[in-house]
Amino acid sequence: QVQLVESGGGLVQAGASLRLSCAASGRTFSSSAMGWFRQGPGKEREFVAAISGSGANTMYADSVKGRFSISRDDAKSTVSLQMNSLTPEDTAVYYCVARLGFRGSSYYSRDHKYWGQGTQVTVSS
Repeated sequence: QVQLVESGGGLVQAGASLRLSCAASGRTFSSSAMGWFRQGPGKEREFVAAISGSGANTMYADSVKGRFSISRDDAKSTVSLQMNSLTPEDTAVYYCVARLGFRGSSYYSRDHKYWGQGTQVTVSS
């Protein structure tokens, strides 16, 4: 059974940093693209960041580029999202996603079969 479990969310003030982690289990995720999506209150789910199966390529939404950084540690089967300079607009539930069997990343939620349960990030002004 495939499982993605996020951690690291919380309540912070604007300008602070948080680091989200996602632990993958049940299948071999090494060499598979992984990423993060988020859904804010009253908003549609949106792409945040992705990393290729090799780890060599990363993609970011324009809204987080330069502030967020995605990384992976295949030895630990984890993917992380370092979030700096947080703003209230970053308030959302953050979901870890995986494209098992695909090395290339994708912006599209439909391309990701595996999703975690989500972790809440709240940024106060």
